Amino acid sequence: MNVDELILVSIDDHVVEPADMFKNHLPANLADQAPHVETDASGVDRWIYQGRVTGVSGLNAVVTWPPEEWAKDPAGFAEMRPAVYDIHDRVRDMDRNGILASMCFPTFAGFSAGHLNHFKDPLTVIMIQAYNDWHIDEWAGTYPGRFIPLALLPTWDPQLMVAEIRRVAAKGCRAVTMPELPHLEGLPSYHDITYWGPVFAALSETGLVMCLHIGTGFGALKLAPDAPIDNLIILA
Repeated sequence: MNVDELILVSIDDHVVEPADMFKNHLPANLADQAPHVETDASGVDRWIYQGRVTGVSGLNAVVTWPPEEWAKDPAGFAEMRPAVYDIHDRVRDMDRNGILASMCFPTFAGFSAGHLNHFKDPLTVIMIQAYNDWHIDEWAGTYPGRFIPLALLPTWDPQLMVAEIRRVAAKGCRAVTMPELPHLEGLPSYHDITYWGPVFAALSETGLVMCLHIGTGFGALKLAPDAPIDNLIILA
């Protein structure tokens, strides 16, 4: 077997969401309440939702950077390889790298929508649905068969999660991203079957895969404050 002929299915990729991602997926009367990107005085692009600031990328967008420059610092779109946020450039790079299909975890929203779910309200449910519609219909849907759609959930309410699981499954989504250690987000642990049971049942019924991205769990570890970023990569 020639390793150069291998075709890969990558299940731990990331998308840096483009600044206009909500444009086509919200009613006009909610457009001004959507998460949006602002550039601060230092020239750093930041997502803002309901007044709360979140960085754009950090370690998710260091492709082509020299390893000594890898860090968790937010970066501007201008510093990134376009393929991290542009679907056409992404597929072009996938073709170059021999990647048949890719599953892309979110960036600004948080691996399990933790940044959006900071606000547990009806508006956030709409924003999560808009994110999922963008991810399924626009990001993954532009090149059918090249991406494994991955949806977010409103994790603070089991019935809302069940409803969104069924909604995205009907749209062709095959997986959802959920907290690695939910108790670190103030939620019941996965040992609480009363809380999570309906969610697990809905996932089983629809055949959706529950994906837990490593990262949240670093909050449970006491790491050396002066350790290099490689320390996290090794742990991962």
